Amino acid sequence: MTRVLVVEDDPQLVRALVINLQARHYGVDAAPDGATALRLAAARQPDVVLLDLGLPDMDGADVIKALRGWTRVPIMVLSARQASDEKVAALDAGADDYVTKPFNMNELLARLRAAVRRTEDTPLVPEFTLVETEHFSIDLLAKKVLRDGKDVRLTPTEWHLLEILVTNPGRLITQRQLLQEVWGVTQGNKTNYLRVYMAQLRRKLETDPSDPRYLITEPGMGYRFEG
Repeated sequence: MTRVLVVEDDPQLVRALVINLQARHYGVDAAPDGATALRLAAARQPDVVLLDLGLPDMDGADVIKALRGWTRVPIMVLSARQASDEKVAALDAGADDYVTKPFNMNELLARLRAAVRRTEDTPLVPEFTLVETEHFSIDLLAKKVLRDGKDVRLTPTEWHLLEILVTNPGRLITQRQLLQEVWGVTQGNKTNYLRVYMAQLRRKLETDPSDPRYLITEPGMGYRFEG
């Protein structure tokens, strides 16, 4: 049974989440504050965490950082905070997804299932050397990209950027993470680097670069690869 830890101080929302999750045969634990959440996470070892940022005793971002000190469990933020910088801060702290309140329950459950699937796939990552899509394939070991059977020439920077995205399929990688990984730069005003290189990658890989199928932009937040 998949275990979910719900960290939320709104009793009505907790009740709704517990009812919906249990109806779908998830095991559910609930914590009304950060301290209880950290204690339950250690004791119950959940498979996924649903976390509100506005907790009574500590900020949700601090809960994420504390969890990331010892576990890679998927963390999905549920928050009324809609500002891009709030979302980026949570994702940079180690959250895997960010859902803005109010949310559609079916969409939330679909995202939760996707987070669990990605975790179940994690043990295969060391052998994960080939990424294949309908239009191109990426050999991570040989550092080669083929499109329609022909080599696609990528610069070292383009390759590094693509490698980060495709080895985290479906996961939003923030602008800050990409800037730091690829260029060692974290300043927000350097996001033009990303725009330029993502445009180049799309021209080389996407059938319609203006309407990308694989290299997706999350406005104001970052990018994700959808295989």
